[in-house]
Amino acid sequence: MRVGLFVTCLIDLMRPDIGFSVVKLLEHAGCDVMVPQAQTCCGQPGYNSGDRAAARDLAEKMLREFEQFDYVVVPSGSCGGMIRHHYGDLFRDDPELQGRYARLQPKVYELTDFLVNVVQLKDLPSQFAGHITYHDSCSGLRELGVKSQPRALLAQLPGVTVTEMPDCEACCGFGGTFSLKYGDISTAIVDEKCASIAGSGADAVVLGDVGCMLNIEGRLRRTGNEHTRVLHVAQVLAGDA
Repeated sequence: MRVGLFVTCLIDLMRPDIGFSVVKLLEHAGCDVMVPQAQTCCGQPGYNSGDRAAARDLAEKMLREFEQFDYVVVPSGSCGGMIRHHYGDLFRDDPELQGRYARLQPKVYELTDFLVNVVQLKDLPSQFAGHITYHDSCSGLRELGVKSQPRALLAQLPGVTVTEMPDCEACCGFGGTFSLKYGDISTAIVDEKCASIAGSGADAVVLGDVGCMLNIEGRLRRTGNEHTRVLHVAQVLAGDA
């Protein structure tokens, strides 16, 4: 199957190694992975900030670049949620775009959801071992129903012990532009998340969104925690952590 990989801005700009881990996983699953070189943002920052014109331009661009594929895989619950659920709002006054989007929408999957429910991957290219806890990102959990999928994949790794942290479904405080507009509130929220991670006793926190990853890791380091690793689930599953 031909899979279009939507890399996401944060992976492209901040953690490109995660993108390579995603490609490794998809190719291991037998997918023919395509990465459109002109892809940019999904439009979520503009959409959340009220700039509908810019968000629509980016949504139409994404549609044009990815509608050719059998599936579109996104290693981010927030970007995946934007594409899967909010483009319809942006295209509501254009029947032609609505029709094209209706054909794309069911083909868009968050990474772990795709690996579990589409390709049903059972043989992971990883020997990762360690004591971890898992953070559920807001958009992946609430917009895409990503909860059991990453845990099912992690359970395939015999050397991994997962201890659920208190309030694993609680927000980390990032929220994209929220963390910029309401810095004090964001900091209070991420402090609670860091306390929950510490309370789990795990050596690493694993998650599926680079926004959450940067926010949690940044706060851990700024408060003196240099030992707790913060890992994207793709890194762990691909054996690249």
